[in-house]
Amino acid sequence: MNRIEITKISLEQLVQLQEIGRLTFAETFSSTNSEENMKTYLEEGFSIEKLTAELQNPASEFYFATLNEVVIGYLKINFGQAQTEVQEGNSLEIERIYVLQDFHGKKVGQLLYEKAIQIAKNKKVAFVWLGVWEENHRAIQFYTKNGFVAFDQHIFRLGDDEQTDIMMKLKIVD
Repeated sequence: MNRIEITKISLEQLVQLQEIGRLTFAETFSSTNSEENMKTYLEEGFSIEKLTAELQNPASEFYFATLNEVVIGYLKINFGQAQTEVQEGNSLEIERIYVLQDFHGKKVGQLLYEKAIQIAKNKKVAFVWLGVWEENHRAIQFYTKNGFVAFDQHIFRLGDDEQTDIMMKLKIVD
């Protein structure tokens, strides 16, 4: 049985990050968004410049999930000022957990999630939070199952479309 590896990535894996980022985002959201908005977001959100800046930010970390050295998913977490919205207290944001559709239901997302929680505990944060699109029922169910509760909402812009993200958090107890 081949094991899924979770490894921290660096600037050397920028092109792989761009590829998995664009592919998983497109797989997840293409059917529910306009082609124009998707094209704009995939170009801007996963540009070499933006990903380089994110990879070089010491308050952000990326991790790949690989199977037989093939990238099948990834995780992005943020601390402090790198968080998309600064929260009260000591927190960690899970900005992205994306997995290729062929690997949905195979515990890849769970492994990436567990990596984020392990880091949160190591850094002794009070809570972990994230934003999830209100229409992404699969993700909402996943986070609810893992103990997250909704506490607010914010707007996420995808091209010219304003979408509502449900903000959810999980208290970290030692």
